[in-house]
Amino acid sequence: MMPILVNRGYESLAGQKGSTIDVPIPSAIATQDVAPSNVLAGAADISPTSVSIAMSQWKEAPFYLTDKDLMEAMDGTIPMQASEAIKSIANTVDSYIMGLYKGIYSYTGSAGVTPFSSTSDATNVRTLLNKTLAPLSDRRIVTNPDAEGSALNLQAFQSMQFSGSAQGILDGTIGQKFGFQWFMDQNIVTHTAGTITTGLIAKASTTQAVGLSTIVGTTAASTGACALVVGDIITIAGHTQTYAVTATATQAVASSDVNISISPALQKQLIGSEAITVKATHVVNLGFHRDAFAFASRPLADSTTMDGLGSLIQSATDPVSGLTLRLEISRQHKQTRFSYDILYGAALIRPELACRLAG
Repeated sequence: MMPILVNRGYESLAGQKGSTIDVPIPSAIATQDVAPSNVLAGAADISPTSVSIAMSQWKEAPFYLTDKDLMEAMDGTIPMQASEAIKSIANTVDSYIMGLYKGIYSYTGSAGVTPFSSTSDATNVRTLLNKTLAPLSDRRIVTNPDAEGSALNLQAFQSMQFSGSAQGILDGTIGQKFGFQWFMDQNIVTHTAGTITTGLIAKASTTQAVGLSTIVGTTAASTGACALVVGDIITIAGHTQTYAVTATATQAVASSDVNISISPALQKQLIGSEAITVKATHVVNLGFHRDAFAFASRPLADSTTMDGLGSLIQSATDPVSGLTLRLEISRQHKQTRFSYDILYGAALIRPELACRLAG
């Protein structure tokens, strides 16, 4: 599902710029009072940033048919094999985009508990996105089959009193609810948390200022060493903000310092000894605005640019995933090779526009 749900507006650049696309991220602009004067008022300087998307993923799904296979094959064998090859590539791309979740720091739900025992799981996602100023349009929720099944059991998703239509029940789909378009995806990932013991705290008697992207923690001597992995979610006592760990952090022995890289930057000053809690291993269902992620694929050469090489090469768009793939058919010794391939890249460009819904 993910290739059709994220921002693909940069694909035209993929064919022009080669191996990397720089996606601009706008900077905030403050409103100021108007003060008429004979001197032109200076405008605030802006510092836009960008995120690079590398066209680094080149994948193919090949299959072979011998001359004997072609002679004996029942009608439909090649279309069925082609469908399997396309599905394999689409799932690979889907999983790649799903794997970008590690930079998402907004978090709701309970690790190990399938969401949607009530509608509050959906409204909590909405609340977090509202707080980070995500646009109200183009919001999606993508869940695994278990979470979707749980949601479909809610009266608010079933009853015509709430939806105005029985079509969702007839089709087994959720559609538009709570400001989100809902989708099910079997490639939802599970984040495996680092090996954490209890007793992780901010370094005692040490002030750490707002805006730091690395904080210093430690564990009590009796609790043993700890290790955090990229994508872990931590909470700090007295903070409403949840933080994503952006680099592996390993403590060699208990009670020694450990540097913890976090995103976003520290939102509230630490005075020392605040408890740091690490969210347990969890399924990463996602709520997000389209612009949280960017995906682009670069068109590969077809037969018009590779004439004379002995292969039939053409491009086609898969109507399900929206991916444009290249099919190359080549003759080998007593067999024919069929290969679908794609060159692509993706990035989490605005993590503030996404939220994890733990399961």
